[in-house]
Amino acid sequence: MLLHNPQKKIAISTKRFRVVNCGRRFGKTTLAVLEMIAKAVSADDIRIAYIAPTYQQARDIAWNDLKKISQPVKLKINESRLEITVKTQVEGGKSIIMLRGWEAVETLRGQAFDLLVIDEIASMRNFWINWEEVLRPTLTDRIGQALFISTPKGFNHFYDLYNKYLEDDDYESFNFTSYDNPHLSEEELNKAKREMLPDRFSQEYLADFKKSEGLVYKEFNRDKHIFAELSKVVNNIDYIAGIDFGFTNPCAVMHIKKDYDNSYWVIEEWYKRGQSDAQIAEYVSACHFNKVYPDPESPSAISEMKARGVNVREVIKNKDSIKSGIDKVRELFLSGKLKIHNSCVNLIEELESYSYPDKREGRNEEENPIKENDHALDALRYALSMNSTNVERLKAKQYIPNNLNR
Repeated sequence: MLLHNPQKKIAISTKRFRVVNCGRRFGKTTLAVLEMIAKAVSADDIRIAYIAPTYQQARDIAWNDLKKISQPVKLKINESRLEITVKTQVEGGKSIIMLRGWEAVETLRGQAFDLLVIDEIASMRNFWINWEEVLRPTLTDRIGQALFISTPKGFNHFYDLYNKYLEDDDYESFNFTSYDNPHLSEEELNKAKREMLPDRFSQEYLADFKKSEGLVYKEFNRDKHIFAELSKVVNNIDYIAGIDFGFTNPCAVMHIKKDYDNSYWVIEEWYKRGQSDAQIAEYVSACHFNKVYPDPESPSAISEMKARGVNVREVIKNKDSIKSGIDKVRELFLSGKLKIHNSCVNLIEELESYSYPDKREGRNEEENPIKENDHALDALRYALSMNSTNVERLKAKQYIPNNLNR
């Protein structure tokens, strides 16, 4: 099986980390499978992992092609574990290729690989934390390589990964459309173009980074709302935090400063998995926030913080609290009174991927977003909605009618 010319440009790159942004049916699976087999047979004891968003997707996307193309060199196939052992150019040598799902990425912690192929990255939750804490260390011992492949899905973590080459010489990025695959019918692609919404076609077939359809925070704009210099945060009157608890999912603590103009500056994020209630409370206590707004559905964690003297404020959750909280965050973005430091990569990623469900024919649109990509956003919403509400209540109590001032 031969690579077409755009695939060859990717294959001959000598960069350690290659990022491929491509349209649907570009040929990314064929490229990935051929790369893995070529790498596996090149030397003895090569270890390779292909990772899709789920284990089932890994099976559906790459398994059959991998079995078929590796036929001349295969030694053993393990169907239950999705692993293939192949013979190498070294006499008696063997290497292994395994397929895994992102939902179980923790199982790769502590292993060592010569090549990782990570497919459909734009759909993977908590990408940066898993890349930095789990996957990147697996390449250290063997000076391993990584091939990242995806079709875009808004300006999320894949967009940031695609632009890594601007700051790191180990990275190279490639952008190809579906039209770049010479084996696809141009007539068929043009038909899809006529039938689809322009933005959706641009994203799926032209591999353009677009705002996700159904995005919750469409008001968020990197140029307007992200800042790099902490020296801009001046005249502070409050230092608050919003907290969304988690153990299997990340715990998110958002550090927020408020100034005299009632503008909010998110200066830092703490975004970690596997943290106990006591560990979270220790961290929050050490930060010396003036006020803390935690998810009220974790009473044991709140008790731990109160025991350490943390000033915990009430967060009200009811059937309208999500919508009203989102409206408050939107209002702050629109007024230019919410700024986010560029180090808050998880919050930024969530802002650019948090979405409403697709509208179903014959049904009203959902009021609340899909419950994913929301840990940092929930923490932000708790703090901003309750802090601004408390400010409004205080103003109401202090209000004196004009006729009483005379």
